[in-house]
Amino acid sequence: MTITDARNSAPVDVVKWIATVVQLVGYGLTGLGLTPWNIWAFFVGIALWFAVGAMWKDKAIMVVHVGAFVSLMIGYLNA
Repeated sequence: MTITDARNSAPVDVVKWIATVVQLVGYGLTGLGLTPWNIWAFFVGIALWFAVGAMWKDKAIMVVHVGAFVSLMIGYLNA
């Protein structure tokens, strides 16, 4: 399977769109000042986007979301 085939497959598209919606909900919750719900939405979105990166075998997507998770977790634990 080529990268193009993997990126056009239905299961990846479903996870990708769910991840996108969850991330947008996290942004909205942040704008409304609804913590810690925004943080949990971001954790779910990060995990889903990491899964997309794994399905695509795209290390850049996986690394950026590991970085996002670590920075968000450090901020959450220090709050």
